[in-house]
Amino acid sequence: MTATSDAPPRQLAPLNPIQQLKAGHLPRRLVQLYVGLALYGASMGLMIRGELGLDPWDVFHSGITEHIPLSFGTVVIVVSFVVLLVWIPLRQWPGLGTISNAIVIGLVTDLTLALVDRPDALWLRIVFMLAGVVLNALAGAMYIGAQFGPGPRDGLMTGLVRRTGLSVRLVRTSLELTVLATGFALGGAVGVGTVVYALAIGPLVHILLPIFTVRLKGH
Repeated sequence: MTATSDAPPRQLAPLNPIQQLKAGHLPRRLVQLYVGLALYGASMGLMIRGELGLDPWDVFHSGITEHIPLSFGTVVIVVSFVVLLVWIPLRQWPGLGTISNAIVIGLVTDLTLALVDRPDALWLRIVFMLAGVVLNALAGAMYIGAQFGPGPRDGLMTGLVRRTGLSVRLVRTSLELTVLATGFALGGAVGVGTVVYALAIGPLVHILLPIFTVRLKGH
């Protein structure tokens, strides 16, 4: 039997950093946040090891690693904090999830790359790529749904939307095409995985985010 409910659908609440910490369900939300961030870093590591292409921002990160002697995860962390500097004129306030995102994902990506080798068989590389995309969507839904603030890159997008009055679709597409083109020019890893990610990530997060969005007190 399927239960029915008249409760409204779970939605992300517009909270400042202090409100995020006082919004209830703190232990569950903290666990969900950090599990989500760890899984996100692992998903990035799998896609890198699959060597079939990365998502736009990771194409940019991988392009930078071609020219600077830093690990992939270190580049992710450095870029995250550079992006956070752009939040200042946008008058965005980072939450616990924002700062954690900037640090944890890069650390776990490097850990995954240290533990997982590139498979020789093409079918295994395809499995790594597909698993990376699905795990990335699940992880994103988990850490976003914990409601501790957006990641640096998502916050850049929402801040630009608010300040410019342009649509989310236009701003996000423009940002991702810019970092993709820049990453490709730097020698970043573009491939079929880049296309699969672009086509699949939106629908997957659309399905998973309502499941993992924690209903907060008063919302």
